[in-house]
Amino acid sequence: MLGALLVLALAAVPVRTASAAPPASHGPGTRVSAWAPSMTAGGPSFADRTIRMVVHSSVAGSDIRITLSNRYSPEPLDVATVHVALQASGGEAKPGTARTVTFGGSGDVTIPAGDEAVSDTVPIAVEAEQNLLVSLYLPGVTGMSTWHSDAFDTTYTAPGDHTGDDSAAGFATTTTSWYYLAGLDVLSPKAKGTVVAFGDSITDGYHSSTGTYTRWPDFLGRRLAAEPHPRRLGVVNAGIGGNRVLTDVPHLWQGVSALKRFRHDALGRPGVTNVILFEGINDIGNNAGPDGASLTAQDLIDGYRALIAQAHAAGVRVIGATLMPDKGNGYYTPAAEAIRQRVNDWIRTSGAYDGVIDFDRAMSDPADPSALNPAYDSGDHIHPNDAGMKAMSEAVDLRLLRH
Repeated sequence: MLGALLVLALAAVPVRTASAAPPASHGPGTRVSAWAPSMTAGGPSFADRTIRMVVHSSVAGSDIRITLSNRYSPEPLDVATVHVALQASGGEAKPGTARTVTFGGSGDVTIPAGDEAVSDTVPIAVEAEQNLLVSLYLPGVTGMSTWHSDAFDTTYTAPGDHTGDDSAAGFATTTTSWYYLAGLDVLSPKAKGTVVAFGDSITDGYHSSTGTYTRWPDFLGRRLAAEPHPRRLGVVNAGIGGNRVLTDVPHLWQGVSALKRFRHDALGRPGVTNVILFEGINDIGNNAGPDGASLTAQDLIDGYRALIAQAHAAGVRVIGATLMPDKGNGYYTPAAEAIRQRVNDWIRTSGAYDGVIDFDRAMSDPADPSALNPAYDSGDHIHPNDAGMKAMSEAVDLRLLRH
C-alpha cells in the first residue's frame, strides 16, 4: 500500500526535463561532466542532518559546479549550507581546501519538487581520480529523498550542521547511497567531451568492491585519462540497478525506464559527445514487454531505435553494447536466451549504432558462450567481478569515441 501511495504522489509531481547540455566553453578549457550518477525516487527522509558524500572525478579540471537534484521528490527541498573540499581520507577533508558552494550568489537554496539546481562555479581544482567531499546541511524534514541507492562508496551523516568540519569525528553514521547530489562538472584544460555509460546494475557496479572505483566505467575513465591531449574525455556512470529499457520498475529505487530518463540522464550532461548504451537484460529476464505484454526481441530493438534517434537529434554519438550471457542466473531460460541472441545479432549487424562494443564475446565462457567466463563471474552468473569489470573496459575500442 505504501508503495502505491508513493507512486501516486510521484505521479502528481511535474518532473522537469533537464535542458540540453551547455555548449563547450571557449576560454581556457571545455566544460565537461566529471561525475554524475542517475537519480531515482524512494530515498529516506532527513531532518536537521548533514550528509557528506564522496565524489570521484573522472577527469582533471577547475571552476567546478555541482548539481543538486530534487527531481523525484514530492516536496520542495531546503538546503541551508553546502561545502566542497578535497578528501584527505574517509570522511575527513584536507585542511584548508573547504569552499562554500553558492547558488545564484546565495549560500542556501530551495529546490522545487521535480527540479534541480546547478551551483555557481567554485574556485577549486581536482585531478583525474581525485576525490572530493560534498557536504549538504538539510535543516528541515525533507520527506522522501531523491537518491542513488547503490553508490558502492561510503557516505557520512551527522546531526546538525557539520558542513564546514574538516574532521569526520561528528559523522557517526555511514551509508552506501548518494542523496540529492547528482553531478560534478569541471572546466577541463584537456578533456574535449563527456562519455556517458548508460545502463543497469552491471554498469552501476553491482558486486564491485566498495570504495575502490572498479566499475567498468571507472576503468574506462582511467584509460581515457591516460590518453594524450586532446583524446581525453570525462566519463560518467548513468547505471541504475534493475533498470529497464522499455518499462518502469515497480521498485522506486530502480528508476523509470530508459525511454523516460535517457534525455535527462544521458543527453543532458555537460559536454556530452558519446553515449555507450548497454541495457536490456532486465527487460529480458523479467519478460517485461510494453503494456504488460510478453517481451519480444523487436520490442527491445524498437526501444533502442528510439534512444538512438534521441541521441542523433542532439548531435551525440551512440555506441551500442551487446548483452552479456547469464546462464546459471535466475534470468536464464531458453526463450530468454533466444531473445538475447536475436537482440545481439541486431546490435552487431544493423548499422543503427555509430559503433559497437561486443561485451558478449569479450565476457563469455569459451566452453559455453551462454555463460559468463568463470574468471569474470562474481558468483551470481550475471554480474562481473572486479577483474571482469576491467575486462569490459578493455573491450572498448577508444577509437569509437568522439573527442
